[in-house]
Amino acid sequence: MARRLVQCLVLWAVRSLLAESRGAAGVLSKESKTGNQQGTRISEHGPFLNPEEHVSFAGGHLPFVGKGSPMKPGDGAKYSGADDHGNENCQADFSCIIPDILSSPAIPGNIADIVDLLKQISRELSGKVSRGKMQSYSRIANHVLNSSIVSSWAFVRDRNASSVLLDSVNLFAGKLLLTNGSESVQEQFISTKGYSIHKNTAGKSFDFSMEFNSDNITGHVFIPEEELLKLSKTSKAISIAFPTLGAIIETSHLDPVFVNGMVLSVALPEELQHILLTFEKINKLESVKAQCVGWHSAERRWDDRACQIKSDDVSSVVCFCKYHHQTFKSFSILMSPAKLRSAVLDYITCVGLGLSIFSLALCLTIEIVVWHHVTKTEITYMRHFCLVNIATSLLIADILFILAAIVHDTARNYQLCVAATFFLHFFYLALFFWMFSLGLLILYGLLLVFFKITRSVFIATAFSIGYGCPLVISVLTVAVTEPRNGYLRAEACWLNWYETKALLAFLVPALSIVAVNLMVVLVVVVKTGRSSVGEGCRSRDLSNMIRISKNVALLTPVLGLTWGFGLATTVDKSSLAFHVTFALLNAFQGFFILLFGTLLDRKTREALRMNCLSSKRKCGLAKS
Repeated sequence: MARRLVQCLVLWAVRSLLAESRGAAGVLSKESKTGNQQGTRISEHGPFLNPEEHVSFAGGHLPFVGKGSPMKPGDGAKYSGADDHGNENCQADFSCIIPDILSSPAIPGNIADIVDLLKQISRELSGKVSRGKMQSYSRIANHVLNSSIVSSWAFVRDRNASSVLLDSVNLFAGKLLLTNGSESVQEQFISTKGYSIHKNTAGKSFDFSMEFNSDNITGHVFIPEEELLKLSKTSKAISIAFPTLGAIIETSHLDPVFVNGMVLSVALPEELQHILLTFEKINKLESVKAQCVGWHSAERRWDDRACQIKSDDVSSVVCFCKYHHQTFKSFSILMSPAKLRSAVLDYITCVGLGLSIFSLALCLTIEIVVWHHVTKTEITYMRHFCLVNIATSLLIADILFILAAIVHDTARNYQLCVAATFFLHFFYLALFFWMFSLGLLILYGLLLVFFKITRSVFIATAFSIGYGCPLVISVLTVAVTEPRNGYLRAEACWLNWYETKALLAFLVPALSIVAVNLMVVLVVVVKTGRSSVGEGCRSRDLSNMIRISKNVALLTPVLGLTWGFGLATTVDKSSLAFHVTFALLNAFQGFFILLFGTLLDRKTREALRMNCLSSKRKCGLAKS
């Protein structure tokens, strides 16, 4: 099959290139004496066109990809004879490969192979695109644009595959030859139309109506008359409609928005710069406004700078967009019902991180000052030892969080981003594991009263848990995912989710520790309640509530229970209240540790008071 594909494409390419170059020789090199299938190259005209370079995964190879089966005697003559009418059709529109492609299962590996094949065809073989070529190309593209396989795109290894597909189709369709001034090629999930245009045309429009999720949606492209007046000669305008490509792009880009209409592409003369587009909404939501966007081909993202909204009602949106043949050629509308007022969250995060860093630095300073006064017993030594490491881990993690944002937004250096993500992952895990150590220490103090542990054993155990476990998890995560380019996410210096689920290496241990520490707090509450059983009836309930509330308030920040509130944001992603509460609790965690872990501790306050009095005496003696 691979040899058949190569011969069909190469023969067609040579024929097209010979016609365009008016006699330029195309040399075919083919070696078959050893019985092995070799790569076939079009010398003097382009790079290797070798399907064996496309390796699929998750289920095998396409019928025309990979080693293939040996050709039978006579197959070469069958597919290389110039007098064979079927082969002439194959050379003209490469229709001979379509049955193999359409019969292949739409698994992620095959999707990637087909996208790569379409990319090669677009780049190397798009000199003159006849209607037959466009039909064959559209049938191949239609196979991977099918609405039934949109979910499979989430597992395609190359996260830019959907963008590559869009660029390839735009490039190929832009070379479409027009017959009698117009052309139209229609498939279920891709439609291409072209018209001749000139400055005397009274405005030109493209109308599309295509199926999406059992319903028809429409799209409309209009070239204003004032734009057409810029033309110096008769030209052509091509437009392509994709009803499912927006959903496919969503699987590759983690954004709090979704594409709510067709993706409409245009190929226009360079003189034309503005077009009007009308999109019918897929989900007709009354409470949320749409956003007109253009696909930035270089940055591979939706960009709202490309378009302005002319009108927006319940069912449709009219956009006025600027066309650029290298940057903005594809357009659509975004809807963001779950998009939060990110400016509020950003402000809370910035202020909270600044206060948190200052509070943690102050916390560590106080611990250094009072260390000898508050660590006289084994249990207080262990408690303050855990608290210092919790504060240190969070302080470094907060600083790295800011540095990671700076690296991603300004430097955009991949190696720096990997390093920042690794250390950020390590120190956030260290924070949780030291909180876990503190939780175990509290259980030890409450439940194992008669069991004594030496200071050296505790330090060795705590360091193994607090830094050893995070180190193992962090190293394994980067070692497993980075070779496959699945360690980082595209939009930030942080662990990837869609490709490799690397983020689970943080979520699973963190949420597990939060759950364990929640049980610790419940044990403390139960023990606190029991300790007041012998008190008078009138005062018992009030004192009980005060003790429990105080213990919960003291333990919640130092045991990381505030992070558990993040689960609420996954249940209701559209709730601003949940997101603001989560941002407040965690951005200000350093301040809460200073307040509840240090300043509200009675022994720490007494040690600070003693140090102040001692300092005053020394000052008084020095003056006298």
